[in-house]
Amino acid sequence: MPLMPEETYVHLASDGTSRATPGGPAFWSLPSAEMDRFDEGWLISEFTCDEDWKNWEMHPGGDEFVYLLSGEVEIHLELPSGPMATHIVGRGAMLIPRGIWHTAKVLEPSRMFFVTQGKGTQHRPASGA
Repeated sequence: MPLMPEETYVHLASDGTSRATPGGPAFWSLPSAEMDRFDEGWLISEFTCDEDWKNWEMHPGGDEFVYLLSGEVEIHLELPSGPMATHIVGRGAMLIPRGIWHTAKVLEPSRMFFVTQGKGTQHRPASGA
């Protein structure tokens, strides 16, 4: 059965199993105890981004794969060597290293696909990212 990653996320567990779960607001409004089920393994998701991200995020458990499917974004990273911005137009991908704070500036409405290990993910407000 086909899945739409914007509507149905997929959790790839560390033991090799996978399961589909409702995505979008249904996923992000789950109680903490239910969200803990997704800590081990990888979450596959897709988002439509019409505006700059409101938060910086950091994933201490693993690198994150970010794939721009369409649109135009600038991914901002806070690297130990200093800030870095990567401009991606149309299609392209990048790997965000584990433990690196990152956010996105949306230059044109975009669709983005993510492969994320979520355990321990942290957020903080973005101010002018």
